Amino acid sequence: MEERIPEQEIQSRVNELNGWKLEEEKFIVKRYRFKEFLTGIEFVNKIAAYSEDIQHHPFISIDYKMVTLKLTSWNAKGLTYLDLKCAGHYDEVYERYK
Repeated sequence: MEERIPEQEIQSRVNELNGWKLEEEKFIVKRYRFKEFLTGIEFVNKIAAYSEDIQHHPFISIDYKMVTLKLTSWNAKGLTYLDLKCAGHYDEVYERYK
């Protein structure tokens, strides 16, 4: 099981991420905007493949040209360093679509 981030450290760790927001003290959330609907779908497919490879899956919401990702670690009952790693990776993938 992944190590949970200490409560006193969560906000500072989230602040280090680019545009991710803390929600309900146990999720991090970010919205990504795309110029085209299918570009957003391509992004989702790329992050889905990565997520499946590492067996850590985000909540994914697609709303036309907007993709929202939400991360937490259910086994740890909160945020872990793996959530932060995934958030950083998803941001790197998004950079290819800007």
